Amino acid sequence: MATQKKTAEVDYSMQEKILALYELQKIDSRIDEINKVKGELPLEVQDLEDEVAGMKTRIEHINAEIEELNTLTKQRKREVDQARIMIGNYKEQQNNVRNNREFDAISKEIEYQELEIELAEKRLKEYAAGIKAKKLQLEEAEGLVEGRAADLQAKKAELDGIEAETAPQVAEYEAQEARAKEKIDERLLAAYERIRRNVRNGLAVVTVRRDACGGCFNRIPPQRQVDIRQGKKIIVCEYCGRILVADPAGEQE
Repeated sequence: MATQKKTAEVDYSMQEKILALYELQKIDSRIDEINKVKGELPLEVQDLEDEVAGMKTRIEHINAEIEELNTLTKQRKREVDQARIMIGNYKEQQNNVRNNREFDAISKEIEYQELEIELAEKRLKEYAAGIKAKKLQLEEAEGLVEGRAADLQAKKAELDGIEAETAPQVAEYEAQEARAKEKIDERLLAAYERIRRNVRNGLAVVTVRRDACGGCFNRIPPQRQVDIRQGKKIIVCEYCGRILVADPAGEQE
């Protein structure tokens, strides 16, 4: 094994980096096992949080629509009151007209105001129906959000319980993980993380056992196995792309 240079930053040998990668994989696999206990809970909590947030936004929109209809209702009622006042004034004027022409002109104004009242009352009925429908939608949405919020609270409590129970263990693994990463350069660490993301079981580093890759179980040629045992360079499986290391148990034997 190559000697380490005790400078401001330790220069680890390739073999030490490979061993650190293997240790890192074991630690990450333990963390993965803990995360499996959570199952789909984190995703379920996130989905419920998004759903509740969406429902609350919908409730805000419904309330805004009801408020708008209430504003329009008040406006139309003011228009009706104003039109009735004008009709009363016009009828008083009819008593003092000088000729039929003035009478007819005032009668047309009265007729126009009556049509305005009729139109406004039609709109008021539409607004009342709209408010009733919106209130039903609001009641339904509030019932749904209440149910989803209860589900969310239960799921979060379950997830928080698991996280609290496993927190000390995860903290210890994370400390071990940090120590292992200190021996691995950024480029190699990035490659390790990329492989982990691309394989189903999260195994980026596997041992060679019984002459085969521990990830995909394809046979590894003898000369390649020699190179792997020497640990002078990073060797990946030509079939699955995982980083190959010698089996420590096999090496001891």
